[in-house]
Amino acid sequence: MSQSIPMTREGYQRLQEELKRLMRVARPQVVQAIAEARSHGDLSENAEYDAAKEKQSFIEGRIKELNDKIARAQVINPAELDSEKVLFGAKVTLFDVDNGAEVTYQIVGEDEADIKLGKLSVTSPVGKALIGHRLDDEVRINVPSGMKIYEIIDIKYE
Repeated sequence: MSQSIPMTREGYQRLQEELKRLMRVARPQVVQAIAEARSHGDLSENAEYDAAKEKQSFIEGRIKELNDKIARAQVINPAELDSEKVLFGAKVTLFDVDNGAEVTYQIVGEDEADIKLGKLSVTSPVGKALIGHRLDDEVRINVPSGMKIYEIIDIKYE
């Protein structure tokens, strides 16, 4: 059996919107592009046709992938969680022991991760390391740039 994919409500909605856009807009556009390229004659040397077929293949693959993820989605509303530990959906404020900086991340699903927006994947090294820790815990995380030491200074579920 397939494993469920944890995601926030916002992440789930984004996947559904992308699926709708692909099915209602992108798919019909590429079908039209293929039909137009066919009308130009010899398909063996038709770059437009080849490009349109390749784009169609990508779109169909992405539609299949999105349908699978949506079917296996486990939508988690962080506002309904109440825990003293870091769990999926938590907004965690960390104090970097080395440089004294504070940073806040929300632990989200793989498809939602965007470090620029402070959304950290639950499967990333930092995300994995934070799960299960409590307020004031010191967390040592081996990252590509070396060992980072963070202190958890706030955990929120919103």
